[in-house]
This record gives sequence, C-alpha cells and structure tokens, in this order.
Amino acid sequence: MIGRIRGLLVEKRPPRMLVECHGVGYEIEAPMTTFWALPEINHEVTLHTHLIVREDAQLLFGFATLAERRLFQSLLKVNGVGAKMAVTILSGIQADEFVVCIQRGDTARLTGLPGIGKKTAERLIVEMRDRVTDWTDSEPFAPNRVASGAPPDALSDAVSGLIALGYKPQEASKLVHGLELAGKSSEMIIREVLRGLAKS
Repeated sequence: MIGRIRGLLVEKRPPRMLVECHGVGYEIEAPMTTFWALPEINHEVTLHTHLIVREDAQLLFGFATLAERRLFQSLLKVNGVGAKMAVTILSGIQADEFVVCIQRGDTARLTGLPGIGKKTAERLIVEMRDRVTDWTDSEPFAPNRVASGAPPDALSDAVSGLIALGYKPQEASKLVHGLELAGKSSEMIIREVLRGLAKS
C-alpha cells in the first residue's frame, strides 16, 4: 500500500495531478479541498495517499491531511458510496464541517452537495454517525500551500474539474459564467462555484 508521497508537483488539472518522485510520475486523484492546498507547479508537495486496486485499474488518491484521508476511507465503507462519490463529497465540504453535518443529522446541507440526494444523505448519517463520534482534526489544513498565479487556461480547467465532479458540461459552463475570473486559478474558481451552491 502506498501511504504517502513526497515529490515534485509537475501537473495539476482537477481532479487529477501528476507528482514526480525519484523519476516516476504518479497520477493522483484528489478532492478540491486538497487542490486548494497545493503549491505552485514545480514545487515539492507531500500527500497522504490511498491506493485502490481493481481488476482493470490501480487508482491512487491523495489528501492534504491524514484526517481527510481517514474520512475518505470511512466514506468508502458506506453502502453505495464509491471512490468517485467520496471525492465529490470531500470536494464540496471541509472534513470538519461534514462531520458536524453527520453528528447533527443535517440532511439539508448534505443534499446541497453534487450527486447527493435525500436517500444518500440519510444513509450517510445513519452509517457514519458511530464512526465520527470521536472525530478530531488538529492538523493544519494546508501544509503545502504556496501563493500561486492563475494559469491561462484556468477557466477551461475549472469547467473540466466541475464536469469531473459530476456536473453536466452545459451546467458546468453556466456555473462559471459571470464570475469575476481575473487572477484566479481553476481551484479558486471551482471553490467559488461550490461556495455559491452551498449558500443557495
């Protein structure tokens, strides 16, 4: 099992990134909460990882904190929740906020996440309530963060990231239309979209 990777961040296109470690490039999928903590391209990054081995693929997922990885692993144990949905959930809500929603039975907040209906929200609350009773997250969230500028294709990357999170192409384009994009990276654009959806 690959539990942690430290290397050079050579590419980041939500929800995937490429990290080079000792001459090997690892393709890693991560939630947007982790992308917001990433440094600039060609800077060193450290990620806590979880490897999923299937018959047709080996999938590596990366997280900024151990707490985030722990929550991802707990989500995988919920009936009907796969890796893609777990990444989508973590992309739309901070780990601590998600835990509070589970503890309070806040289905309204959970159904505000992309791809989460009322039944799935209720199942998450029922199956995860006992797993988060002793939840603590004392880690700093962004150990890798370095100030970054916006890449020239930030808009298209943001749309691609939203599509990867489960939004339809037309819907993803509509969500970013009208936003103030000057100087913003794709991660910042996606975060602004998700925050707006959470408030609506």
